[in-house]
Amino acid sequence: MEKKHIVVIDDEEHILELIKYNLEGSGFKVSAFTSVEEAMSTIDEGKIDTILLDVMLPGIDGISALEKFRRTPHIKDTPILLITAKSEEIDKVLGLELGADDYITKPFSVREVVARVKASVRRNERNHQKEAEVSNHKILIKGLELDIESHLITYHNEQIELTFKEFEILKLLMLNKGRVLTREVILDKVWGYDYYGETRTVDVHIRYLRSKLDAHQIGDYIETVRGVGYKFIKE
Repeated sequence: MEKKHIVVIDDEEHILELIKYNLEGSGFKVSAFTSVEEAMSTIDEGKIDTILLDVMLPGIDGISALEKFRRTPHIKDTPILLITAKSEEIDKVLGLELGADDYITKPFSVREVVARVKASVRRNERNHQKEAEVSNHKILIKGLELDIESHLITYHNEQIELTFKEFEILKLLMLNKGRVLTREVILDKVWGYDYYGETRTVDVHIRYLRSKLDAHQIGDYIETVRGVGYKFIKE
């Protein structure tokens, strides 16, 4: 079986070596770089299963790189785990809004890093398996159409651009229209039961999703149920 390919970008070489050594010991193929610029040729030429990306980098910083990756077709859905310092709270929220799948806070244990990468790879595999099982399945509610097979969202034939996680949240809510889903349920279904993050991750993604729907005056299609979670309006 081909090894899963992990790209790690961190300018602290001792951390880079530590992560690379332990991920390789867990059976991954690892490409390690101290800058985004150094990593680009590898990212452009091959299939990447997960990217570990430090926020504070020389040259192109992690947040700018995240934006770039999410606009790059062949890696726009690749899981990206941000590596941040405890003081970088704003960067964590911004990273989630821009499409990061998870974040790891320094200082961290190597076991935690390996566990999160394994969880990320499993979630990605499950998502691809689900996509392969779907054939021409569409959900249409009040002019909003979600095409599960092509990953397209349209409102009265106008396309709405969403990140992978935003798409999965919207799909989950539309499939359960009228039913309240807790943040824990959304985390479980979209990120996976082994996700290490906090429930506020859901709030950040919902806020960003609503802002994109608001551009079409349909942000209120997603309702907040105070103290419980979220639901999609009934048809």
